[in-house]
Amino acid sequence: MVLFTTLAGVSVLVFGIPHSLAVPFVSDPTTTYYSDAATTAPVVDVTIVSSHGRYTGPPAVTTGALSTEVTALTIAASPPEPYKLQYPADGKLHQLQPAPYTPGGGLGTNGSEPVYRVISDFDYESVALALYQEYIELDLFQWGLAQFTDDEFEAAGLGAEDRYLIQFMANQEVGHATALSNLLGREAPVQCAYNYPVSDVREFIDFNQKLTRWGESGVYGFINHLDSRETAQILLQSITTEARQQMIFRQFDGLFPMPVWFEIGIPQSWAWTLLAPYISSCPSNQTRLIWQNFPPLRIDNQPNPARINGSDVWNETTSAYANSLSTANISAAESCLYAAAGENCTPAITNNRSNPLSYSGRQVFLNWDPPGYRTGPNNSYITSTNAGPAKFAAWVSQLNVTYTPLYSTGNYTAYTFQPNTTTFQGDPAVNGTMFLAITDEDLYVTPFNLSLINPHVNALAIYQAG
Repeated sequence: MVLFTTLAGVSVLVFGIPHSLAVPFVSDPTTTYYSDAATTAPVVDVTIVSSHGRYTGPPAVTTGALSTEVTALTIAASPPEPYKLQYPADGKLHQLQPAPYTPGGGLGTNGSEPVYRVISDFDYESVALALYQEYIELDLFQWGLAQFTDDEFEAAGLGAEDRYLIQFMANQEVGHATALSNLLGREAPVQCAYNYPVSDVREFIDFNQKLTRWGESGVYGFINHLDSRETAQILLQSITTEARQQMIFRQFDGLFPMPVWFEIGIPQSWAWTLLAPYISSCPSNQTRLIWQNFPPLRIDNQPNPARINGSDVWNETTSAYANSLSTANISAAESCLYAAAGENCTPAITNNRSNPLSYSGRQVFLNWDPPGYRTGPNNSYITSTNAGPAKFAAWVSQLNVTYTPLYSTGNYTAYTFQPNTTTFQGDPAVNGTMFLAITDEDLYVTPFNLSLINPHVNALAIYQAG
């Protein structure tokens, strides 16, 4: 059977063949078609920072955190808001639906046009802090690639593809800095000059995995408190990228990539405390921050991921606060780089150590500074604390804050014991790259109100539990 049909005035011959016997049409794929982008959004102006090292300039004229009228010394804890306990949570619908397939409730769901900008002091100061973090990451990644040779990276187990990944992470920071600058407006902070406690590739990688930990956790701590939900959305989509960066640097450090079930969120003042010492100087008109700078905590026997027996250490860090690893006193026989299975910490997708970096019951030796020292950009911020005499070590990881008693050994020195505690059964709470604080009280706090601990903090550090 033969049929004729007409398409747009053109006669076409059609064979009446059952669909199951249709002749297949074969074509080669074409990959050469493209279209120009309709618009290209410009990125923020960035430069290669040429100066690195400690601040050596004149004393700062303006010092201390940004401040206005303070209405109370602390924010008092109060009972939960009653409406938060009223919803029955029985799997049934209890509110009118604003649209089909849409449950009642939610924030920013009423159809109003989103406005992507900060709308309160809390928003501005939080996002400005995050922008300071993005800029140091951009510089740190680029600095490390320029500072060390390809051969030095190769000797540390990192090839050309790994180095390109670090460069790509620097490119990501340009995007993050652009997005956050747009949220803040014309007075957004800009790039500064920095200093890094790093002398080789291994120390560079370890400092990165610690710096990205407080960068990631710092945003988790405030993102759900922002007044601007639109701003929170942009931050969410940038900080999830940073979470991947932190895990990659753990892999480059020869660590198990994600040894926890939950990631911790920390208060803004903790993130600023840990970040500020590595900012040497900023332009004179730089936007200042409100956040507190706590005194530094040094962990005398901080676990060292570069060792086969990483817990058998003493004074092997390159700075306070970050307490990142030093390779200075590690012999070839003691190094876990290219070691045997179960001891190996060569960069890899994953490594599983026979000797854990830390363990429950481990005696941890600590020393910290009194308040009143200059820190941060241009040495223009002052460390401070409102806490009384130090009594506890607060182990802050995952969903938990666990306190252990301090046993004083002198002025601003003490030891404590690593606690044996879990988040849920099967998940040791003290693990990964986490936070350790000295406090005057074992205050009960939870992930959503952790900042209530701030008036009780004497000093602060990163602890390398696993």
